[in-house]
Amino acid sequence: MASFMPPVAVRNQLLAALPPEVLSRLLPQMHSVSLSMRESLITPGTPIEAVYFVESGWISLVVALDDGTQAEVGLIGREGMAGMPLITGIDTAFVEAFVQADGSALRIETDAFRHAMEKEPTFRHLLFRYLEAMYSQTAQTAACNGRHDLEQRLARWLLMAHDRSEGDEFQVTQELLGLMLCVYRPSVSVVASTLQRAGMIRYARGRITVLDRPALEATTCDCYSAVKRRFERLLGP
Repeated sequence: MASFMPPVAVRNQLLAALPPEVLSRLLPQMHSVSLSMRESLITPGTPIEAVYFVESGWISLVVALDDGTQAEVGLIGREGMAGMPLITGIDTAFVEAFVQADGSALRIETDAFRHAMEKEPTFRHLLFRYLEAMYSQTAQTAACNGRHDLEQRLARWLLMAHDRSEGDEFQVTQELLGLMLCVYRPSVSVVASTLQRAGMIRYARGRITVLDRPALEATTCDCYSAVKRRFERLLGP
């Protein structure tokens, strides 16, 4: 008779999707760490030391350009993990992964992660599906930044941040929003003020509160829902 294995409580949705017996073998190799805003977890061109399965807060994937500017190409919350190149056997990253909102994560060292992928086919299969989901997010972000107006893009980003936050309020500066959306700070200020006057958000002292999510969803382009549908198809709701 098979022994009963009680479920293990984890907040990361990738880990929570694993069968309990697989998760019970992985968790002893992980330890909880705090994520501090602006903390760099993975640096381009240097060996990846560990993988982070986000439990709260969120991480930005950012590309640095020759002129010293940066642009966000991906956003990771508790639906995912940082350290994706390791899934395909690559030990360095092309983009920086830094913490954009304080939180926590389960960290597993690189060697242990590789061993787990080799020994646990279910884990490996799930990670490849997540990799495809994140590719979809990156591709859609590039298309959105190139074709849609700033108001739509800001609404999209706010919805993505809201999905990954603990509530309706989260910390973000106009400077950081400009980096995320590939525009200068004054442009962000103008559009954020428009959304605030429309009653969709409240913005003060570096904090944004989402007041009317349905209005934000009506304002944004289809890029937000397209990525959400792709994630749900590959990983479940």
